[in-house]
Amino acid sequence: MNDEKNITPVLHQNQVQNIHLFKHLILTIFISAFFGAIFGFMAASITPKLVPDFLENKSKNNESKTSIMQQEVIQEDSAVIDVVEKSTPAVVSIIVTKDIPRIRDFYSNPFDFPFFFDPFRDNGNNQDSQDGTTKQTIGGGSGFLITNDGMIVTNRHVVSDNTADYTVLTDDGQEHPAKVLARDPINDIAIIKIEGDGYPTLSFGNSDELRIGQTVIAIGNSLGEFSNTVSRGIVSGLKRNVTASGGFGESEKLTNIIQTDAAINPGNSGGPLLSIRGKVIGVNVAIAQGAQNVGFALPANQVVRIVNQVKSTGKISTPYIGVRYIPVTKEIKDQNNLEFDYGALIQRGQRMTDLAVIPGSPADKSGLVENDIILEINGVKIDENNPLADTISRYNVGDQVKLKIWHKGEIKEVVLVLEERK
Repeated sequence: MNDEKNITPVLHQNQVQNIHLFKHLILTIFISAFFGAIFGFMAASITPKLVPDFLENKSKNNESKTSIMQQEVIQEDSAVIDVVEKSTPAVVSIIVTKDIPRIRDFYSNPFDFPFFFDPFRDNGNNQDSQDGTTKQTIGGGSGFLITNDGMIVTNRHVVSDNTADYTVLTDDGQEHPAKVLARDPINDIAIIKIEGDGYPTLSFGNSDELRIGQTVIAIGNSLGEFSNTVSRGIVSGLKRNVTASGGFGESEKLTNIIQTDAAINPGNSGGPLLSIRGKVIGVNVAIAQGAQNVGFALPANQVVRIVNQVKSTGKISTPYIGVRYIPVTKEIKDQNNLEFDYGALIQRGQRMTDLAVIPGSPADKSGLVENDIILEINGVKIDENNPLADTISRYNVGDQVKLKIWHKGEIKEVVLVLEERK
């Protein structure tokens, strides 16, 4: 009996505990559901705002990057446009004309057929079918003004014909007869002049400061037809050595020149190659045949010395030392058992009158003789990158230079004063 009485309270207490647990469980579920609904509602209302904000910020970042890139392009374009607008008035076209013999009835009916179609014939009224000469345009080129009174830089090959007439077409459309002041016999540079005053001019920059990849602008009389054509590119190479050939078999060696991918066409010769600052850093001189966008320009520093000479003396004075020579190469060294594979070997020419050392020349006065090798001039090694003639041309008449000479198995130094080539 006692055992049964004791059990009854225990059973009742467990039931009570179960009821309390059940109530807590229901309450927990209710609270979780209630707050879950609230947070779900809040999340549903906030998310549509967060997503557009994220996308909007991403779009703004992309727009900002695009804007910066566009600004960089616009800034460079603006700089180029500014250079072109300021420089073009000083760039000129050069027209080459010459009296050409007329050919009588060149396009006439060869067999007097009654229905021979001759589009060039004008029933005998064409003056070109008469005897005599007629002035015709035979070429064209470019140039640029360097003084307010009409001094112009161009290439020598543009104005090389002594019997031709030269007319300068300025940016305002006016034609001016031009006079050739000087032609450089070594560098492909000439100075011509037109009458007048108040012309716009261009100034030279320092071509020694050029870097591969920098922007350059070429302006010139493209194809001899499209005056003041502008092209843009970069400096593709420096200190190139090339041999330029003309249309009549003539050729010349161009050393230490600038290579550019700015489009240069026939007719651009003599025009300026400009930096992004509007300074002339080169004079367009040649293109590579059969290639695309491979053009060349003479460095400004080669041209400035010539320009200054003409400005001060009215002519180009070419310095010389007075020797005939052959460049020393590895083959010549091996064939003649020489000690050097560079330098200029003083040698006489094929004719008896072609002496190795010109009598009375600076070389003669300094004791240079045949078979001497000129190794250096003022510390500059004479080699394929610095030929003797080009190295001498960097100096002026009257300059004193020091030569390193190999003479009869010994090295010695000789000092001489450069004189003017007669």
